[in-house]
Amino acid sequence: MKTESTTVYRASILHFLDDPDKAGEQAYEFFEDGALVVEDGKVIKTGPFTDIQKDLPEHVEMVDYSGHLIMPGMIDTHIHFPQVEVIASYGEQLLDWLNNYTFPAERQFEDKEYASRIANLFLDELVKCGTTTALVFGTVHKQSVDAFFEASEQRNTRMICGKVMMNRNAPEFLCDDVESSYNDSKELIERWHGNGRQLYAVTPRFAITSTPEQLEKAGQLLEEHPDVYMQTHISENKDEVAFVQELFPESKDYLDVYDQYNLLGKRSVFAHGIHLTPREHERFRDTGSSVSFCPTSNLFLGSGLLDIAELEKEQVAYSVATDVGGGTSFSMLQTLNEAYKVCQLRGNKLSALKSLYLATLGNARTLQLDDKIGSFNAGNEADFIVMDFNSTPLMALKQSKCKTLAEKLFAMIILGDDRTVKSTYVAGQKLHSRDGSK
Repeated sequence: MKTESTTVYRASILHFLDDPDKAGEQAYEFFEDGALVVEDGKVIKTGPFTDIQKDLPEHVEMVDYSGHLIMPGMIDTHIHFPQVEVIASYGEQLLDWLNNYTFPAERQFEDKEYASRIANLFLDELVKCGTTTALVFGTVHKQSVDAFFEASEQRNTRMICGKVMMNRNAPEFLCDDVESSYNDSKELIERWHGNGRQLYAVTPRFAITSTPEQLEKAGQLLEEHPDVYMQTHISENKDEVAFVQELFPESKDYLDVYDQYNLLGKRSVFAHGIHLTPREHERFRDTGSSVSFCPTSNLFLGSGLLDIAELEKEQVAYSVATDVGGGTSFSMLQTLNEAYKVCQLRGNKLSALKSLYLATLGNARTLQLDDKIGSFNAGNEADFIVMDFNSTPLMALKQSKCKTLAEKLFAMIILGDDRTVKSTYVAGQKLHSRDGSK
């Protein structure tokens, strides 16, 4: 180990090796008094502090977070950075909400200076909440994505973003055309995909706002750049599903629209998926495509209750996401809180361990990034967060009554928010601290 670039963080340590519902106690490692060793932005190892201490060189930097919990940074698989100021807009369901709030807000992103200001605020909010990677929608404007990636590059955060492709059923001021959407997306891929920690996602907004010709171009982009992502929406709202069937009467169902244009695959993430059919479940399973579960926005917009037990039964991969601005919080803790309640209403159970697995390693797996983030396996990028079990008086009181790790984690999820995140580190560098320390 090179002393000059090695830092040891002492705290309770939790990370996942597998899905707790499948592997039980073998699915995670927890060290009550643990250590995380980081060198040059990468994880070297983790384990009990007393064991790691024996092998440390002299004069290594030690950061003591005893009494706190260190976890991998959380991952958000569906969020809109141009919708920050749309959050908490009253009283609409999906299609009206888009027309009355979202589209007017997104118009402002034709101004790159404005886009940059919101991108910086957006990333600061994510980091403050302990989210270190996200799959992000831009707007139809190419400059909105440049602004986002420039802000992410400054922070060295691993982010995935894409320019919205949208050429119908939206205000004219937000529509591109078939060729411009292809050319702008291709240029952004060449500029940003794999540039440092930045990655690109081909982003048709949803079937309603793209013609068949534009969806064909989205498929062409994926064929030409097979390691990029694809993100869009599916089956969020029953009126939306009915409108898609009107627009594409020849399709078997909503997913078939995307399937016809070769948009399914292991790096394809479909937000919502509340009202899927058995045939769609089969195609998700066969292609390795995944559903992004967005509980706070599904509740806020009255879209419905996703049945994750059904997805599990059908072996459909899924992740969890905030979906700001339809979603009501940047915090993955608050999102997991609402996910638990959706599961309760569905008659399902969502344990604390499964919740935190989803927000870290599980989400990394759906993004095909588990070899880089989501756990503390040796060689992974050192994105991690320090959690304060006593961040509020109520949390401290509840934690004092908890007797098991599962109880402590569950209380943290239900009562926690951005105040619970004491510090956030990206590639071994501290980006956020509640006390302002560097």
